[in-house]
Amino acid sequence: MKQFDDLQATYLYCNQCGGSMPVREKLLLILPDGYLFEYLCVQCGQVVGDKKTKLKDSDRMLLR
Repeated sequence: MKQFDDLQATYLYCNQCGGSMPVREKLLLILPDGYLFEYLCVQCGQVVGDKKTKLKDSDRMLLR
């Protein structure tokens, strides 16, 4: 049984702010095999992480 499809970070460590800060997720690219996201610190705007997820079947048709 599948318990989750995707995880989304809410807090990540920011080097510039010096602690765990709230983040927002921003879609960067839609690639042939998935989505590429980056996480930005809400306080200073620095990129603090990224994530790649699988492409949805409905979006796969758009890339053909």
